[in-house]
Amino acid sequence: MSIRYGNHQLVLGSPPKPPKFSPNRKSLISVHFKGARQWDPSHISSSFSTKWPIWEHKILVRAASAASSAPLGGSDAEYSEQLLGPKLKQKARQVAGIDQEEIEDPTVLADSDSCFCEFNGVQLHHKICDAELSAPDTIKEGSTSQSPKKFNFPMILLHGFGASVFSWNRVMKPLAQVTGSKVLAFDRPAFGLTSRIKHPSSSNQDSRPLNPYSMMFSVLATLYFIDFLAADKAILVGHSAGALVAVDAYFEAPERVAALILVAPAILAPLTMQNVIKENQPGTDNQIQGNSSDPNTSGNLFSRLCGILSKFTNFIADSIAHMVKGMADMINTLYKKALSTILRSAFGVMLIRMIIDRFGIQAVRTAWYDSNQVSDHVVQGYTKPLKVKGWDKALVEYTVALLTDFTSKLKPPLAKRLSEISCPVLIVTGDTDRLVPTWNSERLSRAIPGSCFELIKNCGHLPQEEKPEEFVSIVDKFLQRVFGVAEEPLLQAAT
Repeated sequence: MSIRYGNHQLVLGSPPKPPKFSPNRKSLISVHFKGARQWDPSHISSSFSTKWPIWEHKILVRAASAASSAPLGGSDAEYSEQLLGPKLKQKARQVAGIDQEEIEDPTVLADSDSCFCEFNGVQLHHKICDAELSAPDTIKEGSTSQSPKKFNFPMILLHGFGASVFSWNRVMKPLAQVTGSKVLAFDRPAFGLTSRIKHPSSSNQDSRPLNPYSMMFSVLATLYFIDFLAADKAILVGHSAGALVAVDAYFEAPERVAALILVAPAILAPLTMQNVIKENQPGTDNQIQGNSSDPNTSGNLFSRLCGILSKFTNFIADSIAHMVKGMADMINTLYKKALSTILRSAFGVMLIRMIIDRFGIQAVRTAWYDSNQVSDHVVQGYTKPLKVKGWDKALVEYTVALLTDFTSKLKPPLAKRLSEISCPVLIVTGDTDRLVPTWNSERLSRAIPGSCFELIKNCGHLPQEEKPEEFVSIVDKFLQRVFGVAEEPLLQAAT
């Protein structure tokens, strides 16, 4: 029995079950298109069961429309592609994914002005700007007749964690004009295009080489570049974690540092020192002794017992404190060793990749006051070193070196040594630094005697990138005030 509905004839009863739609089977087209090679509505049967779901009819029509664009045939993959159309666009390659191509030789990624030199078996990538060579490019209109100032001190720029020489690109030439001397920036090991060392340590304790990922290596590399520039002293400019390298380099060789410029320094400022008056304690003891000297005093015996008990209690407390401290140091050492082992494992390396891939670019945008100003050029500048083979393991070794830096325990805490800095110090930071709080930088300036503190408005963690003109102007005024170089009068242009 059949019922005609418009141009279609509905068949009632129990018709044969229609075949399910399968885009990878050519039999579908031969059944429903009756062997047709091109889309032709007349070839589709008008008799179909009402028990077919509506969505199956829609799929059939869509498949037929896709088949009309090209003749059917070929392999199953080609046939399926004809029916389903072009595939969805694949997801963009991750910046730190395991599928990215990595380059063995970092020099392949170097710029035209890149240089490499060897220090303790490590190829250090660096760039140098000379005041004389950069003069035509950096002097602005209206001051073209102004000759560069001569401070007679070169400048060495130290980048922060996860950065490289790229973070100084916008200020290297202007700073060369300000100093009238050479400005050098280099990539610390584990960052930029400096070579990665696969085996940073030796099993022989007596002949263990200096770990290239340690803080001491960066300090010695900084002093090496002062000699490299044939200078007795240099101005050290450290940004974020690079500020710590600059300060440590000063304490390693204070006679080689002319001035320190700390930009958004990642140095924990000491807490406000509280003067605790302890002179009253001996007075109390004398008072007790004075009372105890009188044999007729009624509390004489009780005072002696209290004194003995107090001393015994203090002795027990000190013993427990030393024991707890020893146990804490032992647990801390074991914890660091266990964490180092985990980081060096395949899981740790994969975790580093996942973290950098997930939060790397976001961290760069967070560092800026206005994240919309972070261009593709900036993102590429920060992610280009991730194309160097072994960057992930190098970052692991850098982290492990920070955890197991036992040489720092042999020195007094940095917070107690800040007051010993005697060279001129400038601290510059942005008012909207989300990574290193502005209040920490301000408190750090109060801990260093005679230091200057400058705040750049509407600026984040990267003043040298986000506000390069204002940053260079602040550095210029600081150096003029410190080294007493008078501003030369500008020559008026002839009319």
